Amino acid sequence: MREDGRVTSATERPEPQTPDSDRSAPSPRRVRLIATDLDGTLLRDDKSVSDRTVAALAAAERAGIEVFFVTGRPARWMDVVSDHVHGHGLAICANGAAVVDLHREGLVLEVRPLERATALTVVRALRSAAPGVSFAVETVNGIHYEPEYPPFHLDPGADVAAAEKLLSPEREAADLPVIKLLAHHPGLGPDEFLTLARSVAGGHASFTRSSPTALLEISGPGVSKASTLERCCAQRGITREEVVAFGDMPNDVEMLTWAGTSYAMANAHPDVLAATSARTVANNEDGVAVVIEQIVAAQQDDAPRG
Repeated sequence: MREDGRVTSATERPEPQTPDSDRSAPSPRRVRLIATDLDGTLLRDDKSVSDRTVAALAAAERAGIEVFFVTGRPARWMDVVSDHVHGHGLAICANGAAVVDLHREGLVLEVRPLERATALTVVRALRSAAPGVSFAVETVNGIHYEPEYPPFHLDPGADVAAAEKLLSPEREAADLPVIKLLAHHPGLGPDEFLTLARSVAGGHASFTRSSPTALLEISGPGVSKASTLERCCAQRGITREEVVAFGDMPNDVEMLTWAGTSYAMANAHPDVLAATSARTVANNEDGVAVVIEQIVAAQQDDAPRG
């Protein structure tokens, strides 16, 4: 699902590629953790989790492999997988800005916020560099956006006001952490807008995108799926070589580069295809499940016999 609340179709993605069997073998080191993106990766285009994928996730858990969902979605949009959580339950949301326990109704365990003063600096820089830009502010309790921003049909209770007002320290909810700033431009190309934003404000925040439109996702400096995943793994004594990651869009690139073994979906963005060490079939063909089944089978074969 896009950050404007609308569903993307398969036609908005690059044409699927045939998996390269020479690039699809799991890491030779024992896998201890699987990190997977959701939209365009674990989920099918209709936002469902297939029976095969549910079974593969359960098999990974039985094999002692932890599963992290790592997504640009906010915690309140995690209902797509919460019904399929068994032993696993940790989600890294908002591109690394929040760590959530799905077993406890999306309880936020950690926040890596974008400071409001920094967000205001970014807003001013982008307004000057890209006239026509509009903004939304994602906090721990919901989304709020400007009148010109594409409306969020999933969040009918959102406050609608200028970003400067939404981010004001005098605002009643000013004590709520901002986990992401969103910037939309109706006329620029997605990559063009991302390059421009990084050039004028990249020193203040982290910029990425997961939509096929010119919609940027802006987090605090150094915040990404990769950096939060690395922190979570370090807390568990898991090395990057023991991690297998899956993704399909530019906001996954850092995570896929960090992980010991990374898989691009066949439907992935060209930047993801260039960054990964392996391929799997498309999300609508259960590409994540295909690889998990191979990993579990390989580790069972390698297990010591009694």
